[in-house]
Amino acid sequence: MSLYGAMMTGVAGLTANSQALSVTSANIANVNTVGYKNATVNFDTLLASSGTANNSGSAGVYASTGQNVTQQGLLTTTASATDLAINGSGFFVVTTNPDNTSALEYTRAGSFTTDSTGNLKNAAGLYLLGWQLDGNGNVPSNRNDLTTINVNQLAGKAEASTKMSMQANLQASTTAVGSYTAGDMASGTVTPDFQRTVNVYDSQGGSQPLQLSYVKTAANTWAYEVTYQGAASQLTGPPTNNLLASGTLTFNSDGTLANVVPTGGSGSPVTGTMSVTIPWDTTTSGLQPQTISIDMGTVGGSDGVTQFDDPSTMVSSSVDGALFGSLQSISIDNQGYVTAEFSNGLSQKVYKVPVATFANPNGLAEVSGNAFVTSAASGSPTINEATLGGAGQVESKSLEASTVDLATEFTNLITTQRAYEASSRIVTTASTMLDDLLQIVR
Repeated sequence: MSLYGAMMTGVAGLTANSQALSVTSANIANVNTVGYKNATVNFDTLLASSGTANNSGSAGVYASTGQNVTQQGLLTTTASATDLAINGSGFFVVTTNPDNTSALEYTRAGSFTTDSTGNLKNAAGLYLLGWQLDGNGNVPSNRNDLTTINVNQLAGKAEASTKMSMQANLQASTTAVGSYTAGDMASGTVTPDFQRTVNVYDSQGGSQPLQLSYVKTAANTWAYEVTYQGAASQLTGPPTNNLLASGTLTFNSDGTLANVVPTGGSGSPVTGTMSVTIPWDTTTSGLQPQTISIDMGTVGGSDGVTQFDDPSTMVSSSVDGALFGSLQSISIDNQGYVTAEFSNGLSQKVYKVPVATFANPNGLAEVSGNAFVTSAASGSPTINEATLGGAGQVESKSLEASTVDLATEFTNLITTQRAYEASSRIVTTASTMLDDLLQIVR
């Protein structure tokens, strides 16, 4: 190797160690960056020629950098439900533009918050993408059909009633009426022995009153009628006196329920339930007909309507469905389901957060915002559901800490500084020797 070549080798050392210092500095600067993966520097020899014996004296050096993307960072707990981390392999799928879901990036930085329109974006301004679920909570069959997750898409939610159950007692010693025809209580021809109104809920979150009336017609036998107590104009027809359903309750000699038989029914099979259909007039009410199953109790049991010699009373009633409720909060489970919670106690799964995996995640190309894009080395992404196909699980109220180890980085600072000083000494020594050579020439 010539003196000039030795000087160039020293310059190569200076360049390589300068790059190492830059990487170490970036690591230290990002020690608190969520989801950051520490960068590494590898030094390799650079030969002026190859295939020649005893040519090691001409070796220079160059530095290559990379990130250990697959290294898992420590998960730290937070108070925000939209702070997300991945425990295991994979990346969140994000985009820089909420209206453009084709330009995809991938990140482990899950510090997501809502913007002014309800879209979830992280501290780097990257918007979280996911699958929008259908009404049954199903993921799209095309796993590449991603959309920006917006937690304000539902202003509220209501749920129509479909089931009602009741616990009541009808007094056994009540005197039976002389005659009764279905509809007599609704028309006022017969006075009920017991009557209660229960509110149910329509599909638009409205409360609708149904009146249940009972009259004793024979030993261990009671007639029931269900009438709508709202405006008749809300119903198709409307039914005479707003009568929706009628029938007979029979009891065993021990006061337990024997059967519930609708008017015109055969009484077989034996059942403890009756069905009521509210024929809403779509033109006036805006509602579709609604059917409610009313559970009177277990046949042969005393868990519903009974006939004991005690004053008739309603012990309790339970109706499903709910009034309109506004969006209160969201939650995200470890499967990635984003669930909207409403003020009326209802909840609904609206999105699912996917996890992208790669054949070689360390081959991803880094971009600004602590994110990555695909490269020839990484391969194409596979968009998985969390915990499936090698994808990690989603952790809510958690963030992944940086994988930078300060002790290691400070050690690297010292070794890099010394290596840089040594390389500079090569340059100054070669320069001095060249000066000596020039003196000989003179």
